Amino acid sequence: MNAQTQRRQIAGPAGELELAIDEPVGTAVGLALVAHPHPLFGGSLDNKVVQTMTRSLLARGLVCLRPNFRGVGASQGSHDHGHGEQEDLWAGWQWGEAEFGSRVGAQRWMGGFSFGAALSTHLAHQWTSRRQALGLPEHPLGVNLLVGLAVERFEPAPIDNRARVIHGEKDDVVSLESVFRFCEAHDQPVYVLPGSGHFFHGALPSLRRLLDHALADV
Repeated sequence: MNAQTQRRQIAGPAGELELAIDEPVGTAVGLALVAHPHPLFGGSLDNKVVQTMTRSLLARGLVCLRPNFRGVGASQGSHDHGHGEQEDLWAGWQWGEAEFGSRVGAQRWMGGFSFGAALSTHLAHQWTSRRQALGLPEHPLGVNLLVGLAVERFEPAPIDNRARVIHGEKDDVVSLESVFRFCEAHDQPVYVLPGSGHFFHGALPSLRRLLDHALADV
């Protein structure tokens, strides 16, 4: 993402995982993990929407981790239809806690774009039980930042007040109407970027402003 971005290979459930790490200026208040879009359609940790999300989280003082799912970039393994990919994300959390947990504050945030957003809902839903099973510190989950949530492509887990859902008005991959229905069922609002499609082409600065607005009340 920039000259300060670090790249590491860490142990994952299907072999080595490639991980990008960005650290904020000054004292870090916590950790955040951002999940990229679908691997079979070009998704990777270098996705521009994922990078935009990361910049917004960095500005909040969070160390940001972006793993490449199995089979993407330098990550070993092969695509597992969202199941093994959840384990990849948990491996990223374990590494992050071991590397940074004692040096940062207690905030723990996560997020994802499209397929990654859907997976992020499952991590949020499993947060307490999985962290206990993995022996991770019992920090509460703060925000779950969900951009272009792929409700029509991969079934999300239930969401709650930790979710911040952002969607493009003219998304031609995941309809805004389907996201409205999903969020209505869970009594959560949706932040809509007018005129934008699924990949926010030509709208990344506006997306960044909307991300910052959605996080302003945290």
